[in-house]
Amino acid sequence: MYLTPEEEKTLEGEYGPSLQKAIEILVALGDIYGADRLIPVKSAQIAGVSYKTMGDAGLEWISDLEGKVKIPSILNPAGMDINKWEEMGIDPAFAKKQQEIIEAYAKLGIQTKCTCTPYYLEGFDVKLDDHIAWSESSAVSYANSVIGARTNREGGPSALSAALVGKTANYGYHLDEMREPVVTVEVDCELSGSDYGALGYVVGKTVGSRVPIFYMKNEPSRNEMKSLGAALAASGAVALYHIEGVTPEAVRNRFAKPDERIPVERAQIDEVYETNKDILSSEIITVGCPHCSPEELEEIAELVAGKKLQKEMWVCTAREVAERYPDLVERIEKSGAKVVCDTCMVVSPATNKYSSITVNSGKALAYVPSMCKVAAKYASIEDCIKEAGVIDES
Repeated sequence: MYLTPEEEKTLEGEYGPSLQKAIEILVALGDIYGADRLIPVKSAQIAGVSYKTMGDAGLEWISDLEGKVKIPSILNPAGMDINKWEEMGIDPAFAKKQQEIIEAYAKLGIQTKCTCTPYYLEGFDVKLDDHIAWSESSAVSYANSVIGARTNREGGPSALSAALVGKTANYGYHLDEMREPVVTVEVDCELSGSDYGALGYVVGKTVGSRVPIFYMKNEPSRNEMKSLGAALAASGAVALYHIEGVTPEAVRNRFAKPDERIPVERAQIDEVYETNKDILSSEIITVGCPHCSPEELEEIAELVAGKKLQKEMWVCTAREVAERYPDLVERIEKSGAKVVCDTCMVVSPATNKYSSITVNSGKALAYVPSMCKVAAKYASIEDCIKEAGVIDES
């Protein structure tokens, strides 16, 4: 792999051990995957933030790093709402360790905005063909598929290395040839809302890590494509998908239809809603995986207007989004639901104290049972709110 003289100096340790270790990681990945060089990236989104998943070893590693990131960089969701962790029932010892992790990242110049939806934040605007280094699976899927930017599904260490160096190795989804679809998914029914998360949950298991192109009866919204991609990445390992006539590269490139065909029927979508149907009454209801957009917050606020919820319900979103729309937060919380920032049901230990959960996310449906050991069932946003035990006060 070709390195510039400046990169060679970094690799030789002339700019300190932290940058040396960072470029060693990038070069090693480049060598493994046949990259020809390092390329500049516009921004980084770094996984490995929740103390639940990082532990003391991860905290020690980032605490020992020195220097400042060279590009705009933010974090994946943490294990708690940084401001309201006590309300979530987080143990103080966990909260202390989580704060130390956040502070260690902040020392490196990383913005401590903990979200899986960086594309909603100011300063993280990403455009078609931009090269970035993002690591959270749903953020990677959205950036590659819905925006048409270019990123591999970086691990926490490689995304952090890219942030420190300002570059990543030129392989995988940074290359034109790796972005072409190899399998056709034909959806023979109309879909809306949470149906797209169910579709991703079904298709991801078959597609694995390959690039699919969808042929659909109707055109999904960006929020629906966000749900689709998140589920594809969780039940499988899809980092890029196309939708014929909708996603930017499918419009620009007019891809040939791959010969391998996966048909999807309405019955398969309905089966996802039947998952764990024996859970008659969940203990907690959560939405916002990935984090809610302003439009989704508006929808929830309208659905809970004039109602009082009887069960615990979390509405997860980025703190910047919540602070930008305080009226929506107030309207939602008036019902008894909690708007939770910085975290989500998957990476927070607060989820573990419940035995059953209702989600409107195919990603959460895939991850919560394995990562939190909590039984999960799937529902539309409307049915999630009904599950919360609605009393109409209007």
